[in-house]
Amino acid sequence: MKTRKLFGALALSFLASSVMAAVSPEEAAKLGTSLTPVGAEKAGNAAGTIPEWTGGLPTNAAPKAARGFVGNPYAGEQAEFTINAQNFEQYKANLSEGQIAMLKRYPDTYKLPVYKTHRSVGYEQSVYDRIKTSALNTKLVDGGNGLENFAQSRVVAFPIPSSGIEVIWNHLTRYLGGNVRRTLVQATPQTNGSYTLVHFEDEVAYPNLMDGLDAEKSANALLFFKQRVTAPARLAGNVLLVHDSLNQVREPRKAWVYNAGQRRVRLAPQVAYDGPGTASDGLRTSDNFSMFSGSPDRYDWKLIGKREMYVPYNNYKMASPDNKYSDMLKAGHLNQDLARYELHRVWEIEASLKPGERNIYAKRRFFIDEDTWQILVSEHYDGRGQLWRIGEAMQYHSYEVQVSGNAAETLYDIIAGRYLAIGMNNEEKQPFQYGHRAAAAEFTPAALRNAGVR
Repeated sequence: MKTRKLFGALALSFLASSVMAAVSPEEAAKLGTSLTPVGAEKAGNAAGTIPEWTGGLPTNAAPKAARGFVGNPYAGEQAEFTINAQNFEQYKANLSEGQIAMLKRYPDTYKLPVYKTHRSVGYEQSVYDRIKTSALNTKLVDGGNGLENFAQSRVVAFPIPSSGIEVIWNHLTRYLGGNVRRTLVQATPQTNGSYTLVHFEDEVAYPNLMDGLDAEKSANALLFFKQRVTAPARLAGNVLLVHDSLNQVREPRKAWVYNAGQRRVRLAPQVAYDGPGTASDGLRTSDNFSMFSGSPDRYDWKLIGKREMYVPYNNYKMASPDNKYSDMLKAGHLNQDLARYELHRVWEIEASLKPGERNIYAKRRFFIDEDTWQILVSEHYDGRGQLWRIGEAMQYHSYEVQVSGNAAETLYDIIAGRYLAIGMNNEEKQPFQYGHRAAAAEFTPAALRNAGVR
């Protein structure tokens, strides 16, 4: 049964008063007791279809797959049932409007194979400690568009949220394992299924994990991001550099691009909000990256509440290095035979464009996993109020390094019948690499030319 409830009467009282304050020590004491250390409900649901959280998968949950990729701890499981265009009515209480639209748009091929629910996500104790500190100290400033007293270490700003803006900040500050280097692939299939792969080398670094970073420059820094295109040849050598801030109203995102053909570094103010995404064929905006990224200042954020929903989860099968990209990318949508959905509790928030602000999306809905604070499903509406694009993050947990990520992120254009898929890593030489120290000098405009050498 679909449930829509706010996190107790206390949350309502907070909404009616101030959303700027950190929680009290009494509230923070719930983390690790009635709540999990990240702020999820520890108990299972009344029906027994969502289990109690007991710490997540151990770091040795399954043998390694090929090339050191994470193994599938649920390889022996079979789908309990499949939701399709013929039977979705009996499950619609636990589906989003976007999921139903996809079932109707592709009645013969799009489906949701539903498996037993596992609360697989667990992090290191040091992460939990920092989250509790954040709960006690982090505050919203400038109308919710910035953070104050935040630890600057991707640890969830508001584990006990009381407003929609706090929930979206939790997605923006969720734990992603610290600095990471990764090779990944993007595709934008045509309606007939044909596509060209775009290959990227990405690096993400955080201010507290960087050497040589000026203290003044790091005071408002959230993260540093560098992305180099390695294929196809016409795009190879182009590099994007982004400096994201904790308060993008006070200090907007800074971005630069190096164009290998022109051999020039230029400021890139378009890499924000609804500016076009890199090599996306117009199928995503800059703020569609990572399901939602950048400043939240152009929207009013409404907390709808919590609900139980069938969402992409534990997609080890899709993330397997045994898959070829051609196995995954099909006409209209990903190969749903490789997908896995489970029933989980999610936070639902709705973003409405503020009067006088501009974005191609007038309204957006996000469904955010309580155990990771990752957006798992998104819906984007145009200026006429018509559902336009539906996003899915095909979540799985890299238990060996205790980091949750995605086998792929998709953004489906329900009107055009095309989609974008990004983040695939299956055919690459190695999985993502976590834990290195980054040098601030590598994340400067001056360093882009060297990074772009073909």
